[in-house]
Amino acid sequence: MAKYQHKITTVVFDLDGTLLDTLNDLANSVNFALSTCHYPKRTIAEIRSFLGNGIERLMRLSVPDGTNEKDFRVAFDCFRKHYVEHCLDLTQPYEGIMPLLSSFKENGIKMAIVSNKLHPAVQELNQRFFPEYIESAVGESPTVRRKPNPDAVIAALKELDSTKEEAIYVGDSEVDIETAKNACIPCVCVTWGFREKEFLRGLHPDFLIDHPSELKDLIL
Repeated sequence: MAKYQHKITTVVFDLDGTLLDTLNDLANSVNFALSTCHYPKRTIAEIRSFLGNGIERLMRLSVPDGTNEKDFRVAFDCFRKHYVEHCLDLTQPYEGIMPLLSSFKENGIKMAIVSNKLHPAVQELNQRFFPEYIESAVGESPTVRRKPNPDAVIAALKELDSTKEEAIYVGDSEVDIETAKNACIPCVCVTWGFREKEFLRGLHPDFLIDHPSELKDLIL
């Protein structure tokens, strides 16, 4: 892959489906809640397709059509309790991510995470997996709207003392493409996350990559 022509000092990463493979832990908690509430379970493929807009949206798509709000809340609370207890059972960085982050750090690249998870959870996951590499981790809060609003990206760039002209965004979904567009920075879409390659190709991201090493080649 050719090197990106503009000088990049800052990489802003999505979290789930980009840095961390959280699919199996999320799926286990979804199906635990569905089973507990006597609803049909969902396949991994279905749950994968539901991801990208936060856990409440995930559960709204997972419960049967026509579920009333009261019953949905019971299922959602069940999911959330189970996920808090089991969110790190199987979750881990994707293959190639840790060497990529190490290489970026060695070359002075600043890095951030932006996520639709709640802000404390994003910071906790960053401290759990990436404390040596990622300086800023921003999630949803009273002052930061959910993606695709650009608030988290803007907050991360400010915290890193970076400008959008020197930044690039890396994500795995249509939400990420829209977020990057709203933040006015280029978007790299990865194919190892929660969306199929051909689906992402049809959304015309600035770059589409199949392995973390390609991002290193693109920027360094």
